[in-house]
This record gives sequence, structure tokens and C-alpha cells, in this order.
Amino acid sequence: MKKLLVLIILLALAIFGSQFVKNNNSNSIMENNKEEDVVVFPEEETDDIFNEYYNDAAKLMKDMTLEEKIGQLFLVRYDVNTSTKQIKNYYAGGFVLFAKDFQNHTKETITKELKDRQSVSKIPLALAVDEEGGYVTRVSRFPAFRSEKFKSNRVLFETGGYDLVKTSEKEKAELLLSLGLNLNLGPVADVSTDVNDFINIRTFGRDAKETSMFISNIVSYNNESLISSCLKHFPGYGNNVDTHNGIAIDNRNYDNFVNNDYLPFKSGIEAGVPTILVSHNIVNSMDSEYPASLSKKVISELRDKLNFSGVVITDDLAMGAVAKFVDANNAATLAINAGNDMIITSSFETMFNEVLNNVKSGIIKEEVIDMAVKRILAWKYAYKIIK
Repeated sequence: MKKLLVLIILLALAIFGSQFVKNNNSNSIMENNKEEDVVVFPEEETDDIFNEYYNDAAKLMKDMTLEEKIGQLFLVRYDVNTSTKQIKNYYAGGFVLFAKDFQNHTKETITKELKDRQSVSKIPLALAVDEEGGYVTRVSRFPAFRSEKFKSNRVLFETGGYDLVKTSEKEKAELLLSLGLNLNLGPVADVSTDVNDFINIRTFGRDAKETSMFISNIVSYNNESLISSCLKHFPGYGNNVDTHNGIAIDNRNYDNFVNNDYLPFKSGIEAGVPTILVSHNIVNSMDSEYPASLSKKVISELRDKLNFSGVVITDDLAMGAVAKFVDANNAATLAINAGNDMIITSSFETMFNEVLNNVKSGIIKEEVIDMAVKRILAWKYAYKIIK
């Protein structure tokens, strides 16, 4: 009887123990499932250059009107007499200054003038200038700003290599920033080895490989100084004519761009360039209908093939190559729908109203405006334009 009782007890313990282990394992699995339910996974990593600033940009956008957002899309040709009105009434995103805007100034007077403009603007302005050095200088050509104008980086390199180029770029950045300028529309990333090319004098004058290294270094030097650089003129100027006065038709084959002209832009993108300017050349191998600056196909090359996530800027839409090719009343609309973020223009008020009307009528989707503005504001945060 006792043996039978012991056997029953052992059997019961075995059954109970098995159930206990089963329940314990089940509870453990349930706990693990609960833990998995509350795990917060990190956001997917992205190569987007301004990714960490998008939240700040989105917060700022929440309180912006449609008109304020549209204004951010424009880099306006600066005019001291109209700039305040353009800021107050049209919310300009920034201005491009030319030599005439520095001609009768000292460092102190232009600094005060630009500070005054910034004080009027609800959102800090991008203030741009073409200070390439050599052939194109807007500031340093005047003795009030520098004893001699900046030499081209090609000449500096030939004289003292990258050490001298870096020294010059640092001084250039310090000068521009001290005046209140925050975007230098350079360097020129076009590949040209033929002195007869229109663009040659403004380039590094070497092949794609050497030009790529040059561009990477210039972008890095500027980023160290926290001044924005701008590669130009995508997708590569080649041996085309001056587009200030008329249309340039580029008949080179597509492979030439991929294997040659794209390389310096790709190098600059990998180095962290924040902005790229698109030319007005008509590139037949990509889009025979529209100038590059108005072509969704060309800008898709920049976004999708070269993975550029920064700010895309048009060359001045008042230039002859555009004026003779499109209706003046739809150039800005074409530019925005093509994928540009910012438009350089000498006809700001007209283009502002064009875009506003076309957003309201649905020709331009407001989401397209929002995407561009978010990128512009993130860029301004990244480079301490907005602090």
C-alpha cells in the first residue's frame, strides 16, 4: 500500500513538474513577446545630408503661411532699394549679391546693411555671392575688402599646391562670413582641359580625376569654415557657349557625362556639399525639350544617380537661355515641378505670384513646396544660418 502511495505521489510530482516547466517556458515566451512589443527600434539610417535637422525644420514650418513657404524658394538678385519690401511683403528666402552691391561700400557699411536686412526677415536669409577667385570675384576686387582680389584656385594650386589653396579658401570664408554672407556660389565643378572652352578659365583645368580631388578638397575646406559651397554647373558645362545670352545645345552622349562630367559632382557630394546649381544647357542625351534647370529628367540624375540630398538651385531664370525658351509666366513653375529647391531670379515678385497662383490652382502641389522648404530650412539650420 505504502509503495503504491509513493508511486502515486512520484507520478503526481512528475506531472506537476512537467506542467510547471511548460507554464514557465510559456510565461517566459510571453514576457519576451511583451518586451519585443515595446522595443523602440532606431530610425533607419539615411545618407541624407540634413537628416538630423529635419525635425527643427518641420517645427518651424508648422507656423508658416503658404506665402512664407513660397518666399523661401527664391534667391533674389539683390537690390538695396527693393530688398526690404521683398522681405516684408514676399518673404524672400535669400539674396544673391553682385559686384555693384559692394562697389561703394566699406566692410563696416555693407555688414551693417546686411544685418539690417536680416533683422527685417522672420526667417534668416541666405546671402550668396560668386567669389570663385580669378575671373569671377564680386567682393575682393575692391581694395576696401582686400588688397588684391583672390586668385583662382588653379593658379594657387600651381603655385603652392593644396596647402596654398586651403589657406586662401579659409581666408575667403572668413571674409565673406564677417560681412554677413553665408553662401559662396562656387567652386566650379565643370571638367575642361581645352583653353578654348567658354568655361575653361573658371575651372581647375584638369581631367575629371584631378578635378574630382580638387572639388572634394574645396568642399571640405568650406565645411570646416561653416560656409556653404555650391557646385556648378550640373550636369557639366563641357565646351558649350555662354548661356547668359542664348541657348546652349549639348550633343554629347550620355556615357560622357557618367564617366567624365559627373565625377567631380559625385566627389563633392561625398565630401558633403550642401548645394548644387544646375545649368541652362539643353542636354539632348537626357532631355531635348527643356534646359537642364527646368528638366525633371536632369534633376533626377542628380537625385537618383548621384544620390544628392542637398539643396538644388537653378541658375538665374532671367538668363537668355531660359527667357528665349519658355514662357516667362511659367519658368518658376517648371523649375519647381522639375525638382529644384531654390530659384535664382531677377523677377522675384512676378515669379512669386506665378507660383502662388499655381499652387492654389493645383498646377504645383503644396507637398512639393513643403518638401523643398523643409530641405532649405534644414540646410539653414545645418550651417547656422538659423541659430
